[in-house]
Formats: sequence, C-alpha cells, structure tokens
Amino acid sequence: MSSDLRILLIEDSEDDAELLLRELRKDGIRPGHVRVDSAPALREALREKSWDIVITDHNMPGFGSAEAIAIIKDTGLDLPVIIVSGSIGEDIAVAAMKDGANDYIMKHNLARLSPAIKRELRETRNREAHRRAQQTIEHLAYHDPLTGLVNRREFEARLHQALRTASEREQHALLYVDLDQFKIINDTCGHEAGDGMLRQLSVLLRTPIRDSDTLARLGGDEFGVLLSGCRLDEAQQVAGRIVDLVRDFRYVWRDKSFLIGASIGLVMLDDANLRASDVLRMADMACYAAKDRGRGRVHIYRADDQELLQRHNEMQWVGRLNQALEENRFRLYRQCITPLGPHGSSHCEILLRMLDERGELIPPGAFIPAAERYNLMPALDRWVLCNAFHWLARCRRQGAPLNSEMFFFNLSAATISDESFYAHVSHALQEHDLPPSMVGFEITETAAITNLGSALKFIEQVRQLGCRIALDDFGTGMSSFSYLRTIPADFIKIDGSFIRDMDEDAMNLAIVDAINRIGHVAGLKTIAEFVETQAIRERLVEVGVDFAQGYGIQRPIPLDAAQSMPPG
Repeated sequence: MSSDLRILLIEDSEDDAELLLRELRKDGIRPGHVRVDSAPALREALREKSWDIVITDHNMPGFGSAEAIAIIKDTGLDLPVIIVSGSIGEDIAVAAMKDGANDYIMKHNLARLSPAIKRELRETRNREAHRRAQQTIEHLAYHDPLTGLVNRREFEARLHQALRTASEREQHALLYVDLDQFKIINDTCGHEAGDGMLRQLSVLLRTPIRDSDTLARLGGDEFGVLLSGCRLDEAQQVAGRIVDLVRDFRYVWRDKSFLIGASIGLVMLDDANLRASDVLRMADMACYAAKDRGRGRVHIYRADDQELLQRHNEMQWVGRLNQALEENRFRLYRQCITPLGPHGSSHCEILLRMLDERGELIPPGAFIPAAERYNLMPALDRWVLCNAFHWLARCRRQGAPLNSEMFFFNLSAATISDESFYAHVSHALQEHDLPPSMVGFEITETAAITNLGSALKFIEQVRQLGCRIALDDFGTGMSSFSYLRTIPADFIKIDGSFIRDMDEDAMNLAIVDAINRIGHVAGLKTIAEFVETQAIRERLVEVGVDFAQGYGIQRPIPLDAAQSMPPG
C-alpha cells in the first residue's frame, strides 16, 4: 500500500502513534495520517477530510473509543474502526465490537495491525460494491435505463398518490408529451441516433419543471410530467414552454440535422375519485387530439370536449368496420385520370366505399380516419387489391375494354410498413396473371415519411417488379421538394387544396406551377387533383400539368359500371 491510504489516528501519545506508524512502514504501508486526541478534534477531522480507516486508543484522558465510535456513527460514514490498546479486557473488547468496532489489537501484538487494516479495507470495498449494486437495482426498478428518468411504473405510483390529495382546492396536472416525427430519425439513422436524441431531450425537458414535479419516460417517444400543486394556467404555461423548447431543438447526428416537435395532452387532477389508468387514457386522447389539430400543440382534456367525443365515436367504427369486412359490405369505385395534352393514355384511381347495415353508401371520409387510427387499413388495402385484381383479371380474360392503361391503388402508412405486403402484391399479380405495368400505388408524403425506411424498401421492390409509384397530396408537407431526392416515384399528384381555386388565387397558381416544373425536372409526370371546372382545366393546360382528375373530369362510378362488363 502507498501513501494513498488515509488513516485517522485517535491517540493522545505521540510516541505511541509513532510506534503504530513504524509498524505499518515495516509492512510497506506509508499512509497519510492525522492524529487527534479529543472529541472536537475528531469531529473537525471527519468534517474536513475523507478517511479510509480509523485507529483509536481505548482509554485517553477524558476521551475513549466508545465515544469515538459514537461520533463516527453519527456521521453516517462507513469507516472501519480498529481499537489498539495496551490494556483491555475481553469483556470490554466484546462490548466495543458490539458498539461498532471492527477489531481490537493489543499494543504488544502490533504484527496483527497490517493484516487487520488490509482485511477491513477489503471488507469496506465489498460493502461499497454491494451498496452500489443495490442502488443500481433499486434505480432500475423505478427509472428508465436509457434516459435516467422515472419509468412508467413509478410515474403511475406517483400519479396515484397525487390523485389521493386531488380536490378543487388542491389541483395537480398531468402532461402527456408525444414527440412528432421521431420515427424519421430511427428510420434514416438507426436506433442509436434515436436513443441519442431521447437522452438529450430528457435533459431539455427538465428545464421548465420544478424539483417537486415528476418527469418520466412512459415508453418509446412518450413522456409524462406530473405537476404538483398546479393551477390550469400554470400547467398551460409549462406545456407551452415544452412545445417551444422541443420545436427549437435541433438534433445533429453525424452529417444530418433534424427538427422535431411535441404534442401534449393536458389533464387537470381535481377529483380524488379518478383512477390513474383513467387519467392516462384521458391524457393520451387529448394528446392525439393535439396531433390531429396539426401537431406541436397542447390540448386540454374536458369531459364535454367535442374532439375527444369524435375520437370516442371513431372507436365505435372499429366494430362496424370489422363486421363490414366479414360481411363483404365494401364496394369499389373508379375515377378517371385523363391526359391534358395531345399524347398520353388515360389512367384511373380505384376508390373504396362502404355499405352500412341498411345498404346505404358511406363515403370514405366517415370511416377511413378510424381505420387509420386503429390499424385496420392494412386489412382494407388488401381487400381492395384482392377484389380489384380479381375484376381486372376477369375483364382481361373476357376481352372487356378497360379504357385505362394503369390503375392506381391508395396505400396507407401501416400497409407500406408491413414487411409482408410486397410478397402479397407479387403473389396476387402472378395469381391473376396481371402485368405489373398496369398497377400503380399512391402513397402520401405523410405515409412515406412516417416510416421512411420501410416505405423506401417497398417502393424499390414494387418498382423493380414493374409497378409505378405516385406521391399523393404533394405539396402539403413542409419538406415536399426535399423528399423528391429521397423517394423514387413516377408521378406526383398535386394536392387539391392548391388546385380548387388556382384560377382566382395567384399564390396557388404559382405553387402549382412550381410543383409542376420541379416534377418535370425530376423526370416525373404530374397529376392535378380536384379539377372541378373547365376554367381550372384550362389553367392546368397552360401551366403544362400532364394529367387531371376530379369531378370536372369524371365523378367516381362503380367499378362494374366503368365500362361494358360481361357477366360472370
């Protein structure tokens, strides 16, 4: 051992202290040490420095080992204490060990001192390692290993405690924070990059909350904040601050830079009768309502909230949609996509309608949002593909004119994220003996970037097969043009919000012109949606858009009525 060892000597005799140190030096131990001989001096030494071991005489004038051990215990320090005495009986030694001494050594047998010190230091290290392991286990039981924040289990326990004290006079607040567009980082750079962002955000999110509040990672990219003793206006301020902090946060991973956002559901805790699970469900609903309103927003839960009632109504659609699938109560429609120039063939888009229990048609706007929210779109997309392919194959076998070169099918984000869907498409084309070149898939920007890695893989696979890709609702995203470099496509469908009044709105006309020009530079054909008047059609011709679709071209008609169709 070297001079790194720090010994606190409690000894009134300087000569006796030197004898101890000489014995240690004989064994190669040259410790740093301080000698004290009174209770005040001991307290000061313990306060001023840290020590590895204490060696104390048993009897000194006005001071003894029992008092020294008591003082050391009061500090809470795990310091081994060895008593070295010239005269100590066995009964006294046993009592000293019960008081907390680790060993006692007679002065005429100092050869035991070095082995005793080494043993006690080893035991101290073992105890410290055990304590740290225990602390780690306890920490992991209540904290998220990635961010170090409180985990969901502990958060729910604290929420339960807060609800026990909740009343109109003592309010608390729960913020349910969900990151917007976080999946893009995982898909483009991998989970290591995503984990790095979550760690940085966990530090950032602590900024606007008090030490008495609780910040937790609830799972994935979701965080919870429990604000104790907090009014609604104060909770809104904290939530708004979090939204601003996340919006202004720029995450850099290697050569890439990302901006994300946060949507927050806010629930006031002012009713002790609420359950923690109910509050979390309310907050989750409010958070999704914030996303529906455009992301980067805060939505406050209220029992009479119309938006949340709408979400509840959407949940009722789940049973109706599943029943309609079982009873085959869906119908296919088509709408023509016509060329605006002298050259080019017509295409069409396959559309879905639902029949209610009385046989009345239900438009897609009524059931598609619920199907998307509750992950029923993959089943609907497969139903559309299966039935449309069956119809196309029958037309080809019986020689019925299709009057369209290509048939476009809408795909949801969930469908293109399904690893098995490409195999389903490939098998269906072979089964129905359909050329892939007559099939196109429409994918919205939002669907593509929701799971960019899966989308790119699917697009590459079906294009190699011979199918075409159209980017739908193009222009609605903040980064539409930049994604043209990333997402390989054959067509872009200019969003109808720019088309409807482009003959009267100069800004929309300029946007359509810009999208059309950039699309052509990228080698893509352009399709204008929602073409409803002849005036708009003429403007599109002037701009140079390739195709038009909308009620001004053709209203959707049943698939079987699209052309003369032989029975069968």
